Amino acid sequence: MNALTLPDIAAQTPAHEQALDWVGMQGIALPVNMAGQRIHASADVGVSLDDGNARGIHMSRLYLALHALEQRELNTTTLQQLLNEFLDSHQCLSQQASITLRGEALLSRPALVSPLSGWKSYPFEVRARQDSWGFHVELQVQVAYSSTCPCSAALARQLIQQQFAHDFANQQLSYEQVMEWLGSPQGIVATPHSQRSYATLQVRLQVDSTALPLVELIDTAEQALGTAVQTAVKRADEQAFALANGQNLMFCEDAARRLHSALREQLAFSAFHLRVVHAESLHAHDAVAVSRWNWSPA
Repeated sequence: MNALTLPDIAAQTPAHEQALDWVGMQGIALPVNMAGQRIHASADVGVSLDDGNARGIHMSRLYLALHALEQRELNTTTLQQLLNEFLDSHQCLSQQASITLRGEALLSRPALVSPLSGWKSYPFEVRARQDSWGFHVELQVQVAYSSTCPCSAALARQLIQQQFAHDFANQQLSYEQVMEWLGSPQGIVATPHSQRSYATLQVRLQVDSTALPLVELIDTAEQALGTAVQTAVKRADEQAFALANGQNLMFCEDAARRLHSALREQLAFSAFHLRVVHAESLHAHDAVAVSRWNWSPA
């Protein structure tokens, strides 16, 4: 049997004619060029099957077209070209095409005080779709940060005040005595609790955007929160981090509002959806807040 006689089962008419919303592949391993680096990504690609008389799509055409991303910088232009190629290869079959790319960007981050630096991983997703309403791109990233509970801080301060009153009731103290007490384990009898927290940001890019502003989105979030988790640190960095936490007390509601305000100032986004999760160190459950602007499911 030669290639001319190989059976094409996908070309056969299905037993039950039915159009399908999406048909494709998921979890395709693929290197992409993004944020100035080569990133190992996982891709989901597909098209709609609008012709109910067709049994299936041409998955190999999607797979082969996808690998054009290996040599190009990942941006909205290359994504739109790719989706148009998906549709061109499925004329009369499909009117919608989509791709989702998942990966982790590694960014070098400096310490707060010392000259040290280290690498942080930021999980991200890029979603692009071409349909009758046009071309749409969404970018999602997760940012880890520390959050110190304002209520816990207030309760800790009260306990320190009570301990001070107990130790020095009706006594006149010198500056040196107070300083010594404040620096002793007997003085600071309570500390507020903090937790590792996560912000997941989903932004929809303006239609005229070309770049995928992943690093800019991360920087915006970390600056708004003020207490991004650190990498390599010396004691001076740890002390600076403790100071930042003490001056940045926040409930999950506070974190969500800070991020909302920061994202609203970014002209590159036409809509966004954000979710913050504070992995409680006091409770066995998490504290969560969600905020959105101009957002509707794409």
